Amino acid sequence: MGLKTFDISSLTQTEIQSYLHAAIAPRPICFASTIDKNGKINLSPFSFFNVVSMNPPICVFSVTSRARDNSSKHTLENILEIPECVINIVSYNMVQQTYLTSTDYPKEVNEFSKAGFTELPSETVKPPRVAESNIQLECVVNDVISLGKNGGAGNLIIAEVKRIHINEDILDDNGKLDPHKMDLVARLGGDWYCRVTSDSLFKIAKPIDNGGVGIGIDAFPQQVKNSSVLTGNNLGLLALVKSLPSDEEVEAFSKTDEVKSCLIPISRIARCSCN
Repeated sequence: MGLKTFDISSLTQTEIQSYLHAAIAPRPICFASTIDKNGKINLSPFSFFNVVSMNPPICVFSVTSRARDNSSKHTLENILEIPECVINIVSYNMVQQTYLTSTDYPKEVNEFSKAGFTELPSETVKPPRVAESNIQLECVVNDVISLGKNGGAGNLIIAEVKRIHINEDILDDNGKLDPHKMDLVARLGGDWYCRVTSDSLFKIAKPIDNGGVGIGIDAFPQQVKNSSVLTGNNLGLLALVKSLPSDEEVEAFSKTDEVKSCLIPISRIARCSCN
């Protein structure tokens, strides 16, 4: 595998954005509603977004300045006046409307109306929620950290979640969020997005769920580590075992009907070779 290497100083801002947007993906979408001191509402999506703490529950998202003229976006201006927001989670059935709100409308324009969303009063903060969103997080903003002074620099919003609203239709029988029902979307590079469907989901058990600490790939015999058959994923799964089987255990397992049914008799191999 050949690697192409770039020094950041040799790239244009457009090239940096192109590579990083595509490489660091998929990114969840923070659909943030904010309000200014005069009551003007703004609604806009941001994909520089994640949850970074559980106690206290903290989400962060970054609002970049406009690259063309280094001006501030309305979301940032509102938060600096009223340090509150609602993070509305985006599902597939609302993604086109959400994308519409990324248009650079004048400040007096309410994106709720422009994109056809319904304002739902919040219970602990001033900005309204998006009624069409299955998950709404009411947040207070603890801090805003400027990450640079040039156009395209981020402003990191540190938002503490105060109240969570969840559509009951996306919960499982145990009251937990069901990824099969959430129909989430995420941002990729360029104009690309992805959709989380049942076909794209898979589970990986935590190592601690395996009943202890796995032996790790470094404990395997050299011929196993260098196998031309086993992939890195295969080795990673096998490395969760707590110990290698003994010679006696291997011998006993090789005699089980399950293993015997998988083995090809030598006589059959010989016949195939002759043909």
